[in-house]
Amino acid sequence: MASGSKKVVYAALLGNLAIAITKFAAAAWTGSSAMLSEGIHSAVDTSNQVILLFGMKRASRPPDDAHPFGYGMEIYFWAFVVALLIFALGGSVSIYEGIHRVMHPEPIHQPWANFVVLGIAIVIEGYIFRIAWKELRHQQPNRSIWRALQVSKDPSVFAIFCEDLAALAGLSVALIGVALAYYLEMPVFDGIASILIGVILVATAVFLARETLSLMTGESASKGVLADVREVLNGDNRVNHVGEVLSMHLGPREILIAVSVDFDEELSGEDVETTMRELTLALEDKRDEISRVFLRPVRSRTPTPTPVLP
Repeated sequence: MASGSKKVVYAALLGNLAIAITKFAAAAWTGSSAMLSEGIHSAVDTSNQVILLFGMKRASRPPDDAHPFGYGMEIYFWAFVVALLIFALGGSVSIYEGIHRVMHPEPIHQPWANFVVLGIAIVIEGYIFRIAWKELRHQQPNRSIWRALQVSKDPSVFAIFCEDLAALAGLSVALIGVALAYYLEMPVFDGIASILIGVILVATAVFLARETLSLMTGESASKGVLADVREVLNGDNRVNHVGEVLSMHLGPREILIAVSVDFDEELSGEDVETTMRELTLALEDKRDEISRVFLRPVRSRTPTPTPVLP
């Protein structure tokens, strides 16, 4: 796993741990439902980073007899677990707490503590978000952020990015909710803010679950990678035709490529073997993430002429 990805996770882990402690302290001090939901949010995010680090360590294990292609895909499973935790512990608990406070509103005491904690949290989350943003742009420099999230194969980056984006949105909602509850003397806004924070977390969890589930079930390489594969193969004059191109991500930066290739009929068996070795090296040089290449020699089927009846 790339060091840039680990930097993002470690930064998020330390930041969210500090934020969670201060949010829970502020929630206990002031009695704010929105602040309690934010504390739960940060605690869930902290545990998520621990899970991602554990997944990254297990995914980095070398291939063995039981897993000849390695363990790279295991990171997708742990990222899916992260999505489930955001949904179950973050979103649902926040919505429940918010509904309870809407039905039984309680005044907020000493709201200045909430404002101070929320301000500090916004600064820290903004810094973490900036780190995740830079890493995502480094991996996907020519795409929009939305498209980069959709095509990214590294959950240690896109999961942290989505978590931090949800955190900044939740902090903004909490700040508005606490302010309205205090200045309008209507504590029901505190509960409403908690419900909205829960909705944000549920939406984030659904998006992450969908993306990681696609990767867990053997997602293909991007169209750009497949186009480069065809370009390399079609550019060799020893290749007559490139047939089916199959691909699958074995990890964030590991791709398996299997191609059916029709070689020049004049090539001997030894020449075909040499050509296959050279093309394999050319494909790996073209794209660093291509780690496994399987070329299958085939003969293009020539249509049998229809006999002309007298």
